[in-house]
Amino acid sequence: MPDTSRFPLIYIAGHRGMVGGAILRHLLQAGHPAERILTRSHAELDLTDQTQVRNFFARERPDQVYLAAARVGGIHANNTYPADFIYENLMIEANVIDAAFRSDVRKLLFLGSSCIYPKFAEQPITEAALLTGPLEPTNEPYAVAKIAGIKLCESYNRQYGVSHGVDFRSVMPTNLYGPGDNYHPENSHVIPALIRRFHEAKVAGAAVVTVWGSGSPRREFLFVDDMAAASVHVMNLPPTTYAAHTQAMLSHINVGYGEDVTIAELAHAVAQAVGYGGGVAFDASKPDGAPRKLMDSTRLLTLGWQPRVTLKAGLELAYQDFLTTQSLRS
Repeated sequence: MPDTSRFPLIYIAGHRGMVGGAILRHLLQAGHPAERILTRSHAELDLTDQTQVRNFFARERPDQVYLAAARVGGIHANNTYPADFIYENLMIEANVIDAAFRSDVRKLLFLGSSCIYPKFAEQPITEAALLTGPLEPTNEPYAVAKIAGIKLCESYNRQYGVSHGVDFRSVMPTNLYGPGDNYHPENSHVIPALIRRFHEAKVAGAAVVTVWGSGSPRREFLFVDDMAAASVHVMNLPPTTYAAHTQAMLSHINVGYGEDVTIAELAHAVAQAVGYGGGVAFDASKPDGAPRKLMDSTRLLTLGWQPRVTLKAGLELAYQDFLTTQSLRS
């Protein structure tokens, strides 16, 4: 057997989620040996349990950690379960980041969310917009937890970077979609929710599909495999390069597609990808969320990464994943 010990031992927290699964796929496709990747299901390791997490890290002692585990959901889920969203995400972040430090992990990448930025942040949103205004109320608990994750990484770097070689980094993705997404009819994000709704309308022969909100808010969407490539790219940047493009207390990096669309435009694009030929209506009595969220990803583009999957191609791939997911469950 070939010697694989030269490869870092990598732990992916949240490998069954959409982003963690994409990172796992990316590493394997890039030639990283499967035996040098650590994964644990929630049943095997409860990341909200500090003792379990500390014991896992003390036993396995990974070299790198991708912290992609999180409690996630759309507007409805965030409004319905605010306590769950803030508590579980805070516990996951605190437990994993601290246990990583205690077990001499030098490199960790924390995956956040674009919802960390103020509701009315200047567009496109730069990293410097963090903590400059009020958050969108519908997902404030989740956003606060993600901000705490960034600050945990920065604080460990500031206190232990020189003495212990700690190098914990953060990336903030825009709205993600693709293989491994959650297609729950109520607790999913906008693209998987629309894919499910338009598919069911096509099967039922429905004349019209009604979409939440006015359709006017603008959103940016990134295919999850592009996000995985960005995550690995940022993780492997030389420390001097990363430090030259960030600040000690403003160290996170945006990851976006670079263009946004209205929800109305998105709905019609999803309908086309699904093959639904009926009408599309909008229920303006439902919440819109922030009026616009477009990330400024100049920092990451300067560092050599760029997205590859267009929205049209990505939606077609996402629909095929939905069909596969549904067939496996039936």
